[in-house]
Amino acid sequence: MSAVLLAVFNDYPTADRVRTRLVSDGFPTDRVNLTASADPGRAAEAPGPSQRAKLRQHFRTLLSDQSERRLVAALVRRIEAGAATVAVQPRGAVESQRAAQILEDSGAEQLVGHDLDNQAFEHAAGGEEGYWVRKPGRAAPAHRR
Repeated sequence: MSAVLLAVFNDYPTADRVRTRLVSDGFPTDRVNLTASADPGRAAEAPGPSQRAKLRQHFRTLLSDQSERRLVAALVRRIEAGAATVAVQPRGAVESQRAAQILEDSGAEQLVGHDLDNQAFEHAAGGEEGYWVRKPGRAAPAHRR
């Protein structure tokens, strides 16, 4: 799994507002995930015979280090007790900092980072190195190296 920032909130409505804020701020919807008992999100798709097993598998996917197993168990208990989590998969240091700022400013009870030191900017589907710059007045972007 790639880099993840995961925040724990005491209730679903707060976490839902935070998810909306992140998406409104420009984070892609496929990189922001809310998990709660009432709205398990992607955890509902995890393999397992019960919601607890699905939650455990979901959080183990996000927090895959052996040293994070206790945290996974604690997160499952928090969700079952009515808390909610918002997980963000940032693409680089700028997004990591912005996501952390939004999560902290929104009252996260706990903020966990996973693999943030080993992330690199992910490139969109392009076959060449470099970046694209769209100049005003041009119909198509010019490739720049």
